[in-house]
Amino acid sequence: MEPSDNDPVYVVRFKTFFTTDLAKRKDNTNLTWLNIATALDPRFKGLKCLSKAERSEVWASISNLVVGERPTQQPPSETTEEQPPNKRRMSVFLLGSSDTDTDEEEESTEQRVECYKAEPKMDMEGCPLQWWSKREGAYARLARIARKYLSTPATTVPCERLFSLSGHIVQKKRAALSPDNVNRLVCVSNWLK
Repeated sequence: MEPSDNDPVYVVRFKTFFTTDLAKRKDNTNLTWLNIATALDPRFKGLKCLSKAERSEVWASISNLVVGERPTQQPPSETTEEQPPNKRRMSVFLLGSSDTDTDEEEESTEQRVECYKAEPKMDMEGCPLQWWSKREGAYARLARIARKYLSTPATTVPCERLFSLSGHIVQKKRAALSPDNVNRLVCVSNWLK
């Protein structure tokens, strides 16, 4: 949206203001959050809007989030008996340290992310949160992360409604007002001040 030589002065001013304002808003946008939320939405997990390098970066950050997610606390069973300390030490000696457990856990999370990527895409009319709730058993940690990222409101309309003058005029009860009537009410409200 570059100003051209044929544009009138007001159009040039609008274009320059619009591009600078859009650049400021883009700088304030948390693109990482949006990319992760897009990847966790089963409708758009192909990430066609990103380059291959950006896609792999998004999936790597999702894998890191899954590894960092704590497993759900399972209630302790009453029938388990504690083993004597020397048996524990012997099992650690024979089976290796718990470092291998974390390596296996990381591989398991990588496999879960790959399994999610391999799942067929969801219909565009479907609800991603319902999709994740149905598959929470298979992807427990990934589902918790998806719930966190997908529950973020995608609009600032309620905030704008609270703080703007037209927001005071156009309330939920008056949402059916035509744009002309809203403009008239805003104008009258400004005149009365």
